[in-house]
Amino acid sequence: MWSAEPTAAHASLVELEWAGALRGICTQNFDGLHQRAGSSRGLVLELHGSLTGSHCMACGARRPTADLLVCLEVDPDPHCVSCGGLMAADVVMFGESLPGAVLDAAVEAASSCDVFVAVGSTLTVQPAASLTGVAARAGARVIIINAEPTLYDRLADEVDRRPIEQALPALVRRLLAG
Repeated sequence: MWSAEPTAAHASLVELEWAGALRGICTQNFDGLHQRAGSSRGLVLELHGSLTGSHCMACGARRPTADLLVCLEVDPDPHCVSCGGLMAADVVMFGESLPGAVLDAAVEAASSCDVFVAVGSTLTVQPAASLTGVAARAGARVIIINAEPTLYDRLADEVDRRPIEQALPALVRRLLAG
């Protein structure tokens, strides 16, 4: 993750934002690539958190995860410099609840958009997958870009099986052209 770079797909979402046509990016990825590509932090709704930041499980103090990584040889279980508590990455682990405010914002974005695009997701992990149904019930045009069939394909107005790096930039160009 640390050496990954934003792709043409990430850049196309930035273009959509600059055109004023993006309500939000609801992502299950925790790699920070949307922000590195130039997407506004307020529009990126990281449903599963972000690996870029960490917090103390005892006192809540915050540190960039990159700062903790350099200490791993000396402290394989990073400790808080303030209280000595264990540090943990700001990601949602299996079985944990999604952050309520982020999930609420994602539901609001899905229920108020004109076009909802699900990209590169099997649409099986709940509650994130259910955003597709929320958008469809609210009357949004649903577009799914995924290599394999999903359970939500039946709700989609359009399904694209091409690689994301081809499909998403092409879709954004089409949407911006009107």
